[in-house]
Amino acid sequence: MKLPIYQVDAFTSELFRGNPAAVVPLEKWLDDKTLQNIAAENNLAETAFFVKEDDNYNIRWMTPTTEVPLCGHATLASGFVFFNFIEKELESVKFMSASGELIVERNGDLFTLDFPSNKPKQIEISDTIIKCFDKRPLEALINGFYVLIIFDSEEYVRNFIPNFELLKLVHDHGVIISSKGKEVDFVSRMFAPNDGINEDPVTGSSHTVLVPYWSEKLGKKNFRAHQVSKRGGELFCQDAGERIKISGKAALYMKGTIFLSF
Repeated sequence: MKLPIYQVDAFTSELFRGNPAAVVPLEKWLDDKTLQNIAAENNLAETAFFVKEDDNYNIRWMTPTTEVPLCGHATLASGFVFFNFIEKELESVKFMSASGELIVERNGDLFTLDFPSNKPKQIEISDTIIKCFDKRPLEALINGFYVLIIFDSEEYVRNFIPNFELLKLVHDHGVIISSKGKEVDFVSRMFAPNDGINEDPVTGSSHTVLVPYWSEKLGKKNFRAHQVSKRGGELFCQDAGERIKISGKAALYMKGTIFLSF
C-alpha cells in the first residue's frame, strides 16, 4: 500500500520555522496501531490523518506516542495540503473531529482556523506550580486540555528553562506560559511532556485558551501573537465569542510516499 505524505511548516512563511506537521490524506481509515506507528515513525509533534466521508472530511491527530483531541498547527497544515493538492478550486474545508466541527479557510497565502473557544477558569497557584518556576506567576487557570500560567515579563517567558519532569506533574496534557508582549499583544510557550512533546514550536489549539483570556484582560478582540519557542511562530487571532479564529501562513517542506506492507 502506498500513501501520500506531506510535511508542512505551519504558522510561518519560511521553511525551518513555525511548527512542522506531517499530513497523510487517506481514502479510508487504517487501524489505530498503523496510524500510531506512522506518527511514531514521522517523529514530529503531530501527524494529521484525514478521510472524506460524505460531504465532509474527518480528521485525527497523533503525536509519536498518543492520539490527541485537537491540534491547530496540523489542522492548518492539513488545510494547506487540501487547498494545494486535493481541492484546489475551493476556499473553505470543514473537518469533523473529536473536538467538533473545524473549518479552515484560505485567503491568499493566509489560512484561517475556526475553532471552538476554550475560556479558562482561574485556579489556585499550587505548590507543584510554584516548584516549576523560580518566579511566582500572576495567575494560574485551567481549561480541560491545558493549564495556563501567566507571568508579568516577556523576558521571563522567553528565557524560562523548563524542568520537564516537574511540568509533567502540573497537567496530564499541556502547560502554557504567557505574558503581555512588547511588539505583539501577547507571547506564549507550550509544553506537553506527557504527550511526548517537551516543547511545541507553535500551538494553534493553545490559542483557543489564550485568546479568550487576553481578550478579557486587554479589552480587545483582535490579536497579533508570537509563540516564542526556538523556531517561533506568528499567529493572527480573533475572539468571535463561542469561536476563535486563528490565522497563519504555511510552507511546504516535503512531499513523499509511505510504503506499507501488511
